[in-house]
Amino acid sequence: MLPTTLPAWLALIESRHAETHIDMGLDRVRAVKERMNLQFSCPVIMVAGTNGKGSTCAMLESVLLHAGYRVGLYIKPHFLDFNERARLNGEMASDALLVEAFDFVEGARGDIDLTYFEFTTLAIMHLISQAGVDVAILEVGLGGRLDAVNVIDADVSIVTSIDIDHADYLGDTREEIGFEKAGIFRAGKPAICSDPVPPQSLIKHAADIGADLWLIGRDFNYQGDQQQWSYGGRTQRRNSLAYPALRGANQLLNASAALAALEALRMQLPAGAQEVRTGLALVELPGRFQVLPGRPTTVLDVAHNPHASATLAQNLGNMGFHRYTYAVFGIMEDKDIEGVLKPMAGLIDHWCLAELPSPRSSKGPVLAEKVAALRPAGAKDSDFSVTQFADPAAAFANAVSRAEENDRIVVFGSFYTVAGVMAARKNSLH
Repeated sequence: MLPTTLPAWLALIESRHAETHIDMGLDRVRAVKERMNLQFSCPVIMVAGTNGKGSTCAMLESVLLHAGYRVGLYIKPHFLDFNERARLNGEMASDALLVEAFDFVEGARGDIDLTYFEFTTLAIMHLISQAGVDVAILEVGLGGRLDAVNVIDADVSIVTSIDIDHADYLGDTREEIGFEKAGIFRAGKPAICSDPVPPQSLIKHAADIGADLWLIGRDFNYQGDQQQWSYGGRTQRRNSLAYPALRGANQLLNASAALAALEALRMQLPAGAQEVRTGLALVELPGRFQVLPGRPTTVLDVAHNPHASATLAQNLGNMGFHRYTYAVFGIMEDKDIEGVLKPMAGLIDHWCLAELPSPRSSKGPVLAEKVAALRPAGAKDSDFSVTQFADPAAAFANAVSRAEENDRIVVFGSFYTVAGVMAARKNSLH
């Protein structure tokens, strides 16, 4: 008997594959894709990158929705509900649609084993392909070349930033990682890279396969002042744009990549100046330098690698004065923890450390030792502290109980850290 509810389906897929290792290679996914006859009858935009891919997807979705198109978006991971991963016309897909898609993959896969990620990716791509959308936006998970999404040929591919993350699987240099990300490029199709210093491996791979490479600074660019910014591409200029509603230093790079993709697709999906302005001004994406209303100031950010942490530190530095800053911090043990902590060192006064609901979570005492090394010489306990908690909700409750209205709380280190705090806040509001 197949499960009839979404929670039961997710429990089944999880139980089948205790994913302690990631089985690299696309042969199994490709075989099931063929059996499913999975294909898109609309343009497909694929987005990979170490950081910024979620923001770029959200901007594309927002602009295209405001331009009147029907949009399908696959984005991950989710914070509170699995349904967040599949969006149709700006709304989460229903349980019923997801169950139907899971049934379809199960019927097609036969004796082929699929991981949780492969199974759910095929299901959501099938769901979007059947939904009658005008454009599909697919976010790539780990890497690019071997990601399950990459069994589809994109009409436009975007690589946002390239930095060291998932080094066990992708390599520990930007050149190695750049090659993995460039795996989503296709011959003769626009291949956009918004990393200001693109690795040579990405440029070479694009040339080797004959992709139409668009580089920031060469094929497209942006400039801005305090009030507004403008985009310049190969054939299109967009002037006096409002800043994207997503806050932070890298968002113009992400917005420029999104506009380059729209420029490349301008014949199939034309979007007017006003639609672009409105789309960027109203875009929303949880957990990316998300400043919650009210006081003390609370910032949620999924920064979990040194590149993202440096951007978060820059954004916090631009926020103006706060008496004390409390960090709710939990991170996976396989991350470059010192590299993530370093940019934040001078910005955080009180650390509330959380263990995460994953076997890969960094353990409290280990983390506490690393954070204690950041203590300024001669700091009093009232000015610097490190406390450990069993989970993000408890760490956040402690920060809230201690912070005064002129202080701020920063939640970062992992999607799990932010999700734990989001869930706790949701429960306390009910």
